[in-house]
Amino acid sequence: MTMAEPSIVVRIADLQKSYKSHKVLNGVDLSIREGQLVCLIGRSGCGKSTLLRCLNGLETFDRGSVTIGEDTVIRESFTREESRLNRVSAQKIRREVGMVFQDFRLFPHWTVLDNVARSLSIVKGTSSKEAYERAESYLGKVGLLAHKDKFPIQLSGGQQQRGAIARALALQPKVILYDEPTSALDPELVSEVLHVMKTLDQEGLTQIVVTHEMSFARDASDIVVYLEEGQVVEVGSPDEIFRSPKDDRTRLFLKSVLNERSHS
Repeated sequence: MTMAEPSIVVRIADLQKSYKSHKVLNGVDLSIREGQLVCLIGRSGCGKSTLLRCLNGLETFDRGSVTIGEDTVIRESFTREESRLNRVSAQKIRREVGMVFQDFRLFPHWTVLDNVARSLSIVKGTSSKEAYERAESYLGKVGLLAHKDKFPIQLSGGQQQRGAIARALALQPKVILYDEPTSALDPELVSEVLHVMKTLDQEGLTQIVVTHEMSFARDASDIVVYLEEGQVVEVGSPDEIFRSPKDDRTRLFLKSVLNERSHS
């Protein structure tokens, strides 16, 4: 008996976003299945980070729809009642999405344990006792339990980023979004963060990662998405994208970025 394919947990349809006259997203269509680790790659300014920000509600898009789990936000012409339903859906989606930024965004006056536990209390209304118990559990998952009482300034960049991942995980989201999670790290610290993300993929967590780490996209992702000028150009497995891309634009991008890496 064949196993059923995992259900689609993120569905993006005709997503469009402009800043004044500049169109950043130009009709993005993409479906992501439960448990997939998806890497978004492309040149700077192609719309990768804006796409993430539209998924978690940090940006409002101009047209299209975003569905995460059972909730959908649609931007078109709509009545007052449809606008109200959209706001309700957007609030639900924000609670289902975790976000990890490149600059960590831990509160400097709280310990790493406080950062995780207090976020749980604020966002989920979890009791203090339960929040701190869960925070310790998730810090253990990312290998930071021994550093739980340290302040962010006392941690390395890699440790701070793992703390940010623990904070996102503790909220038990359907999806975690990462915006260049290793770009602010020294090279020797990158691997410890990527290791955590690979482990979470093996555990079945859905993750969407904007990255310039081509080796990570090639070795760890289930799906690679190449974007250019606000559009999805090509979607495929790492083998398909890196070994035999179908679109010339994907081929030219990979040739240029891999050549840069080999000469750096």
